[in-house]
Amino acid sequence: MPRVTTFAGATWPELPERPLLLVPLGAVEQHGHHLPLATDTTVACAVAEAAVDALDGALLAPALAYGASGEHEGFPGTVSLGTPALTGLLVEYGRSACRWAGRLVLVNGHGGNLDALREAGARLRGEGRDVAWFPCAPAGADAHAGRTETSVMLHVEPDAVRADRAVAGDTTPVAELLPRLRAEGVRAVSPTGVLGDPAGASAQEGAALLEGLAGRLAAAVRGWDVDPSGRLRG
Repeated sequence: MPRVTTFAGATWPELPERPLLLVPLGAVEQHGHHLPLATDTTVACAVAEAAVDALDGALLAPALAYGASGEHEGFPGTVSLGTPALTGLLVEYGRSACRWAGRLVLVNGHGGNLDALREAGARLRGEGRDVAWFPCAPAGADAHAGRTETSVMLHVEPDAVRADRAVAGDTTPVAELLPRLRAEGVRAVSPTGVLGDPAGASAQEGAALLEGLAGRLAAAVRGWDVDPSGRLRG
């Protein structure tokens, strides 16, 4: 029987015993004037899909497409579950999937999901489940809908990018913006919805970024060094 790497269309007898399960986790939220609402989910899926073939016994799960995006709710199109609901969803998902999966990795494409991932990861690991999460965050990336995400989307889903509508947003380092973002939301900080500048983005850069993230994910899974919150180091 040929190796199965995605389980959405498989039958249960086709699944390997105690597989490693890669689960993309994204969000539905505004991404400026030029990127689609599902950008974070698309990126998480692309990273997980690029890594799955390099990992023996790994399966790619259907994405969890909604996340905690309250900071973006000032813009139409954003749908946020919020951190408490997302935490509960991840805990129940992990408990159920780990009845048959040997290990589970949540491949996260949205920074607003981190609090839920930390809480759910710690709880599941405390219950003895071999669960971890991995952030799709390249070194030096801008925060939101800037050059980094635009480049990856130009590589993965170029027809979805409205490049002629791309405009810059606030380019202040996100660490400096966090207090205002948490208190007032993204729209108060950047009316365009962008935190960064998409200028100079390219499909070639996106391909290199995706290859780097997928390689880091595969290497981290092989090393399996997990911190107390469930973050997969590497």
